[in-house]
Amino acid sequence: MQLDVGPYRFSETDARRTLAHASEFLDDFPAAAHLYQSGRRSRIAAALAGLDVRHADVGELRGPLELVWAELQAARNDLVAADALPPTTIGHVVRLSLSDGGVPKRAVETVEVGFGGVVGDRQATRRHHGSPFQALCLWDAETVDQLAADGHPISYGDAGENVTISEIDWPVVRPGVRLRLGSVVCEVSSHAEPCSKIAQWFDDRDVSRIHDRNGPWSRMYATVIEPGAIAVGDAAVVEPVG
Repeated sequence: MQLDVGPYRFSETDARRTLAHASEFLDDFPAAAHLYQSGRRSRIAAALAGLDVRHADVGELRGPLELVWAELQAARNDLVAADALPPTTIGHVVRLSLSDGGVPKRAVETVEVGFGGVVGDRQATRRHHGSPFQALCLWDAETVDQLAADGHPISYGDAGENVTISEIDWPVVRPGVRLRLGSVVCEVSSHAEPCSKIAQWFDDRDVSRIHDRNGPWSRMYATVIEPGAIAVGDAAVVEPVG
């Protein structure tokens, strides 16, 4: 069974994961936003009160999902209120990647992007991937280049990112920040936690080096705000104006 919330389509697994981890998404936001989130957190807690997210009937999830998703999408307003969004910065798309499941993803020159992500891209397992808040996986070329220079057998697309970006100060690409990639507008939703599937790209198989707790090396997930198309070489604009 699927649940549609506006243009976003949630599978049953997506819905349960979104509800189960709603407060964690807010925790991922920059500290400056937290001063403005007490009411948001309270409304999310109220929506989930008494709901057994893991075992409730799917129909019982619709109302809470609609409220929680609305709060998460509006959480960017907390950064606006805190004057904590980064300045407009322009980089470039250096690689686009997709696969029929698993890694590495293969390089393509152009992609079409819908609210569900890159058209033609598929995740081998949907248990931890593929939700609307994971529509795109983004990473920066400079981090991949540094890892390769350090001796790890990794290259663009190997870790499952769809869009590899250059010339952007990666620490500013955090939840709530928007990017225009070609004609696509997306909003960063959360860090992408590394898993054993990408261990082969590290000489010691230690994927924790790109966990967000160890520095600004993490891949990032993003929600699609405006679908469109991206081509290699397109501008990657952090906080586009207009």
